[in-house]
Amino acid sequence: MTQLSSITIKAASAGRRKGAASRYAALGVLALLSAPVASAALITPALAQTAAPSSAAIAPINDLYAALGQIQTTSSGSNEARAQIMAPVIDRVFDLSTVLHNSIGMRYITLSADEQTKLLAAFRQFTIARYVSSFKKGGSAKFTVSPTTRPAPSGGSTFVNTTIGDGSDTATAINYVMMPSGGGYRIVDILLNGHISQVAAQRADFSSTLARGGADALVTLLNRKTAKFMNN
Repeated sequence: MTQLSSITIKAASAGRRKGAASRYAALGVLALLSAPVASAALITPALAQTAAPSSAAIAPINDLYAALGQIQTTSSGSNEARAQIMAPVIDRVFDLSTVLHNSIGMRYITLSADEQTKLLAAFRQFTIARYVSSFKKGGSAKFTVSPTTRPAPSGGSTFVNTTIGDGSDTATAINYVMMPSGGGYRIVDILLNGHISQVAAQRADFSSTLARGGADALVTLLNRKTAKFMNN
C-alpha cells in the first residue's frame, strides 16, 4: 500500500476547537446543499484526454490546501481579506464553469449567455465564501494528500484522494475529480467519503430554484448564501 504523504497545515490558533474533525465530516464536501446522493455523471469539457503524471493532477490540490492553511492563521485578517486570499486560488484550481454546468444539469444549455455569465459570477463568490466559512481563522485542520492518483472509470478524469481532520478523530476522506485543462488539471467535482458528489447534491437545490424562478432566482439564492457564509 502506498504510504500517504502529509501536508500538515496548522494555524497558530487560540486553541483547538473540540470536535473539529466531526465538524468537517458534518460539512461533508464544504457544506453540501442537500442530503447525500450518489455521484452523478459529469459533463466533461471538450479537452484532449491524455495521460499526465500524478503530480500534475495533485498540484492544484496542494495549492488549495496551502491557501486553506493560510486563511486559518490568526493573522489572515477579516473574512473579506481571507476571501481575497482564496479568490485567485479558486480561479486557478477549479473549472467553475464545468462545476456550475454539472450542478445545474441539462437546463444550463437553455440559459442565455448573459444568464450563464451572471450565474458563474455568483457561483464563484459563493464558492469562495463557502471556504472562508468552513475553514475559520484560528482553525487547526490537517490535510493529507495521497502521492498517487487513479483514473476514473470514464470521462478521462482522474481522482486525487485526500483527508481532512484535526488529529482528534478519524479524518474525513475528501476526494477530488480532476480534468485536463490548459496543460494541467482542474477540479470538476468533490467526493465525500469517496462517493458522495458535491455536484449531484447541489443539483437538487439549483434545479428546483431554476424551475421556480429562472436564472435570476438562482443568482439571488447564491448571493444570499454567500452573504450568510461571509457573516458566519
